[in-house]
Amino acid sequence: VVNGKTAMRPQLRRVAELLDIPTEPAAAEYDTAIVGAGPAGLAAAVYAASEGLRTIVIEREAPGGQAGTSSRIENYLGFPAGVSGEELSSRALQQARRLGAEILVTRSITRIDASTHEVHLDGGDVLRAPTIILACGVHWRHPAIEGFDRLAGKGIFYGAARSEASNTHGLDIHIIGAGNSAGQAAIFFASHARSVTILYRGETLEKSMSQYLVDQLATRTNIDVLYRTEVVAGHGDTSLETIDVRDAATGETTQLASGGLFIFIGADAETGWLPPEIVLDEKGYVLTGSDVRAAGRWQLDRDPYLLETSVPGIFACGDVRFSPVKRVAAAVGEGSMAIAFVHDYLREHARSG
Repeated sequence: VVNGKTAMRPQLRRVAELLDIPTEPAAAEYDTAIVGAGPAGLAAAVYAASEGLRTIVIEREAPGGQAGTSSRIENYLGFPAGVSGEELSSRALQQARRLGAEILVTRSITRIDASTHEVHLDGGDVLRAPTIILACGVHWRHPAIEGFDRLAGKGIFYGAARSEASNTHGLDIHIIGAGNSAGQAAIFFASHARSVTILYRGETLEKSMSQYLVDQLATRTNIDVLYRTEVVAGHGDTSLETIDVRDAATGETTQLASGGLFIFIGADAETGWLPPEIVLDEKGYVLTGSDVRAAGRWQLDRDPYLLETSVPGIFACGDVRFSPVKRVAAAVGEGSMAIAFVHDYLREHARSG
């Protein structure tokens, strides 16, 4: 039952419609179109709308991005007691709407025309904006775990070591992964959780993890590694309570109590749908600024703005951008910074045309 109306197993878009959340654009033209409603996209929306730009945000699912699934972010400025990802996203969404940004949910972009800056949505809608901000983030790789969808954000997390660590005091937690990010997370968690167990399908960490991390793991008495092991299921009523792990050699499955399952098996940038004019690095992340110039893909006399892609007037910020910093605060900073460049581009665009 949604808003007094009954719907049997409704699709996400139908739920949005029942809640009177816009799923159709209100206009055909905007000053800036923002792709994605994670921290970067919502920050861009807040600053764009507050500075008088006609702003639309297009989100394929629900606002919040990966940060929205975090049960508590402890290191975000201004929240001494921490803040949940859901609360932070909800506040940002309300702020953007109050300032006049249009938030469109459950809509996917089928393509962007790099020459006209037309944005084509699923269902046939087309809108145009002289500036476009790509804040579409990354898609974390999903292992095949029974119960994963139901418990995601409720004990099962992606790459959330620093934001979730304080919630693991006295708990036995598990990590899936064998790269440096998994090793660094294990060491970080070891200072908070009672025990940390790395679950790895392979036979040795040395092939995928830096030796200094392997050595550090060996010195921590509350860190263990289970080799030739994979997680096949997660269980719990309202949050994760136990996991089923299978021994690859024997096929035997064992159930373990778990206070948290953290997955570090990599992520892919959400860029497969972008036009070829937008240059990416070898891993699919969007190049911006001086990296575009270095790649030989910049055509104008002026230098590209710091967050500008190889297509003038199209910007990228947050996790989708080629950058070593992947933090909520960094995404928010880039989202707000992008609007300064949007203004610069719009002034330039007005003079030329």
